[in-house]
Amino acid sequence: MPPTAAASLRPNTYTHRFYRNLTHPAGGSAFQVHEGESDLWIHTDHPREVLASRALREIRTILTRHIAANPEFKTALVPLPPCYHCPQPVREMLEAARIAGVGPMAGVAGAVARYVGQAILHEGALHVLVENGGDLFIHRPHAHTTIAVFSGQSPLSMKIGIKIPPTAAPVGMATSSGTVGPSLSFGKADAVCALSPNAILADTAATAIANRIRSTEDLESALAWGSALEGVTGIVAVAGADLAAWGEIELVKL
Repeated sequence: MPPTAAASLRPNTYTHRFYRNLTHPAGGSAFQVHEGESDLWIHTDHPREVLASRALREIRTILTRHIAANPEFKTALVPLPPCYHCPQPVREMLEAARIAGVGPMAGVAGAVARYVGQAILHEGALHVLVENGGDLFIHRPHAHTTIAVFSGQSPLSMKIGIKIPPTAAPVGMATSSGTVGPSLSFGKADAVCALSPNAILADTAATAIANRIRSTEDLESALAWGSALEGVTGIVAVAGADLAAWGEIELVKL
């Protein structure tokens, strides 16, 4: 199964994110920040739009400059060699791509969410959740977080959720689909969600696992393959009316 890149730093027409209207965070402040085609929804303890906007501009500048100097970073469908002198987000994307066997831009949404989330935590935030097109950076040490699984036309769409327990360390969760959204995928899964302490790896892993699902018969083998990826802690995959799960996953009925 060929690997894939995910969304690039360019405009696309998939901007309607209806699921944000269904969120019900308790306490704190929720807001959105935009830069170019990047559209982030953030929930944290206090309004931090200025900080979040600055962090978003920083990570986009890092990536666009690297792409300008290294065009293959944007277009590669396979892992690229490590770059020890590159900025840290670039190095992290290259490493996550190596683990999952995909191009580095398969981790771009997770990288942006992680960079902005870490910037907010660095300024003393007690908790933060950054959502970037369905890819999440979560640090909520005192509350559970339930994430609904949107899986397009599947009858299971928005009927199940993944419950993230309180944790002292950040959690990354990413969703990839072969039937929903603009990102390139070679599979036909309605949704693949991957969890990892590293949001970038969650993103690349979700893409790589989704590539391997062309029908419901592929669910078991795709999850077996994904379970062997270093750093991936949980997987949920939906194809039609069928669902498969592996790892440290708590599913709840919505």
